[in-house]
Amino acid sequence: MISFELTEEQRMISQTVEAFAREEIRPAARTADESGQIPPELVQKIWELGLVRSVIPEASGGDGGQRSAVTGVVAAEALAYGDQSIAIHALVPRLLAYPVLEMGDQAQRARYLPLFAQPGFCAASAALTEPRWDFDIFSIATTARGSGSGYILNGEKCYVPLARESEFLIVFASCGPAVEGFILPGGCPGLVVGEREKNMGLKALATYGLTLKDCAVPAEARLGGERGINFNRLMSEQKVAAAAMAVGVARSAFEYARDYALQRRAFGAPIATRQAIAFMLAEMAIEIDASRLLAWEAASRLDKGEDALKESYQAKNYTASAVLKICDNAVQILGGHGYIREHPVEMWLRNARGFAMLEGLTTV
Repeated sequence: MISFELTEEQRMISQTVEAFAREEIRPAARTADESGQIPPELVQKIWELGLVRSVIPEASGGDGGQRSAVTGVVAAEALAYGDQSIAIHALVPRLLAYPVLEMGDQAQRARYLPLFAQPGFCAASAALTEPRWDFDIFSIATTARGSGSGYILNGEKCYVPLARESEFLIVFASCGPAVEGFILPGGCPGLVVGEREKNMGLKALATYGLTLKDCAVPAEARLGGERGINFNRLMSEQKVAAAAMAVGVARSAFEYARDYALQRRAFGAPIATRQAIAFMLAEMAIEIDASRLLAWEAASRLDKGEDALKESYQAKNYTASAVLKICDNAVQILGGHGYIREHPVEMWLRNARGFAMLEGLTTV
């Protein structure tokens, strides 16, 4: 029998992060969404939870903990339970730290990992998605061409989180028949960061477009060196993280709608006693549990070192659909109140729409 029971440490992480999300992140979410700004002091508090530093080796100044995808999804769900934009912002450094930790060569690990063991938040990111209607992560149009002792990068990217603030970022590009990652400093010549993007949801999260025009990088910028990267695994880790965050957002919407339905009275009884509402809430709860199990299954395969591309795709696609339906149902349960800013369900619905489209915003 397959068991997904969490360890004592994982349960403690889940409880600690969720309590923080409820007490610190949720109250700041609406203001952050409307202002488009996430308080730096809140980001710093999340950083101090050690969700990134904990797995950085002691030799690089970290805590030397064992990295686990299951632990990663537990933490990602708990943070997104508070707010998706703030959760992504706080975990974006993983997009560089974890690929370097897992696939970087010795020199890259020595150079970059200490950045994520510092007491202050270290902005770093990755550029994957491209502004093309036919974008496919396995057919990337951005190219990396060998030139002398290095590479020349050309292409465009979009939805790059914290691109303007990042000290370093990984750009994924086609290099021959494979997709490889290249580590670029924020001010690299030939790399132009565009204006901040204006999106339907995730308004508090700063994302940007990038243009790479004859951007020259040295050979040592290639992640993993000549060995390269396991691109399938990196994409699996990113999809599992997105699925976990979708579960967190869905649970927020479900619990808010459930509590509202128990308190809101019509014709002398809570509306939760009406069969249409009760059945809707029951279906929402079922979808949340199903989504979480898919994410945990994919994460457990990653922890075993197994291929999880299929499972991560299933988890991402299923949860992207489920979270949108759950958030829409939450708005419907609140009726007219669901459409106004007084309640957060409309914000969660806008944010949920992005799960089906956005790639490469977080990882486990």
